[in-house]
Amino acid sequence: MAFTDFSKVETLKELNTFLADKSYIEGTSATQADVTVYKAFQQAYPEFARWFNHIAAKADEFDSFPAATAAAAEEEDDDEVDLFGSDDEEADAEAEKLKAERIAQYNAKKAQKPPKDAAKSIITLDVKPWDDETDLEEMVANVKAITMDGLNWGAHQFIPIGFGIKKLQINCVVEDAKVSMDDLQGAIEEDEDHVQSTDVAAMQKL
Repeated sequence: MAFTDFSKVETLKELNTFLADKSYIEGTSATQADVTVYKAFQQAYPEFARWFNHIAAKADEFDSFPAATAAAAEEEDDDEVDLFGSDDEEADAEAEKLKAERIAQYNAKKAQKPPKDAAKSIITLDVKPWDDETDLEEMVANVKAITMDGLNWGAHQFIPIGFGIKKLQINCVVEDAKVSMDDLQGAIEEDEDHVQSTDVAAMQKL
């Protein structure tokens, strides 16, 4: 069955219903059919796909997220700061003093805000084992045990690649200025008992 025209809401509904009792578009493992549908959806809804992948990569951090009302309340505080006041107030010396105080309060509030988030990327890594006897659960545990400043591990899955062998595909979010992909791949490949090689399957800026 083809799901490629996501300009129609009906296609989304049909795909959702179709996947209710299935994990893949065709058969019992991932195929090019899954890739085709994924790319079609990503092309139709690029911003939603970017957001979804970004949030999915932070699944292990869900419980630590702040309440949604905190950011909104902070923005409301900013909106309440009247930098200029009315025309009548500007003509009055007392109003000018009040305006100066408000500007000072506004600047002080801005100075207390934390710096903007550093540039980040979501990375999908393919980690290939030596053979079909490699302990994949132990391999993924070793990968997620790697810690670096600016590195957060996300969801993972095992994908068949032939002859009974499955590769590990795992997502992570990295701060671009702190994490070198060469260093990260090198750290993973140090697990020589399990890991044959690593590849960057996908990379997207956040």
